[in-house]
Amino acid sequence: MAERNGRTVRDLRRANRTAVLQRLYFDGPLSRFELGPVTGLSSGSVSNVVADLVADGLVEEAGSVDSDGGRPRTLLRVAPASGHMIGVDVGETRVRVELFDLTLTELARAERPLEQRRYEVEGIVGHIRDGIAQVLDAAGIAPQRLLGVGIGVPGIVERGPEHGAVVHGQTIGWDAVPLEELLRAGSPLPESVPYFIDNGAKTLGQAEMWFGGGRGARNACVVLFGSGVGACLVTPDVENGRAVEWGHLTVRVRGRRCRCGALGCLEAYAGAEALLDRWREEGGEPPSGTDEETALTAMLAAAYPADGAEADPVALAVLEETAEYLGAGLSDLINLFQPERILIGGWAGLQLGTRFLPAVRRYATAYALRHPAERVTVELGRLGPDAVTVGAAILPLADFFSRGGRRPEPLAAGPAPAWRTALEERAPH
Repeated sequence: MAERNGRTVRDLRRANRTAVLQRLYFDGPLSRFELGPVTGLSSGSVSNVVADLVADGLVEEAGSVDSDGGRPRTLLRVAPASGHMIGVDVGETRVRVELFDLTLTELARAERPLEQRRYEVEGIVGHIRDGIAQVLDAAGIAPQRLLGVGIGVPGIVERGPEHGAVVHGQTIGWDAVPLEELLRAGSPLPESVPYFIDNGAKTLGQAEMWFGGGRGARNACVVLFGSGVGACLVTPDVENGRAVEWGHLTVRVRGRRCRCGALGCLEAYAGAEALLDRWREEGGEPPSGTDEETALTAMLAAAYPADGAEADPVALAVLEETAEYLGAGLSDLINLFQPERILIGGWAGLQLGTRFLPAVRRYATAYALRHPAERVTVELGRLGPDAVTVGAAILPLADFFSRGGRRPEPLAAGPAPAWRTALEERAPH
């Protein structure tokens, strides 16, 4: 039976379940009495929805609170063990896989280092598969209990009916890689468990907007600063965020060659990889045989020695120039999108931010238009280096909420998807 606005009774029930789940998730524990005003539902609807969610094991009691002259009110919360998600960060130095319960408490993790930024597709797929199996085994969680696997990747992600998520990662040599299709082949997961694959800057933005420095902001830009740089834009029109290839804005005509192949990109000056290359080119001596994170730590120690020793003038000059490039890049975000907040995350951003955030703010203000610059705050992200995996895990969690807390359904019977048919044709007989 449909309502006049076209919504069915099933749609209405799903929306009511979603409203109650989200309020308990973000604001709980709450009593049934408190849920009415914050969800806009009648007391009868709240009682029915709560009874339904309790019966499904999604909501549980969490103590009680005194009421004004009446019986104590029972508090309710989302049951942490009622669902599990996996978040994956395909980063510049490692593939990180983390298993979370429904309240995003980490239960297990696995890390696979990437030697010299080696992005061979089969190697990455193997790291993700092995990491998923490892964290499930470590926590004793059956694969079918997963709500989904979220994966943050460098590059542009497109989705289609034939191959699922396809990744265009020009800076890592990925040209239309059917990542979802490859992960499904030989996957330890049942087909009912969905994959959610998106740009790593967007998953970082998801995490900061839900749980970090972006909470409460309507317009924000979240910057991912690692080997390269990227950004996620969140506005009322783009509520779940949109990845923007900010690192490939041209900041210098006929400038340094970027790893994407173009000249003068912001990433060619402000990414950690380029920053270390510039230090080396100017006569600096990054430690050999180490990964980028270790080398950047050494550069910071050289530029800002803690023991009162003389600073390395080359390292200091390169870092100060990088602060100006980043500030100029942020001014473009300010002028184009006029955000309330800009948050800087990523392993390099967090490592460098405490040292040169004041300089970055100063340059951003100097290069931006005065009016939007006066209205924006520039801060570090609050969720640390694991923010991309947290944001990746939010992708299946958000889908779970949108379905009113219903689990993914097994694939319906019918013609096999093209990706599955192709895999079956290639399988040994």
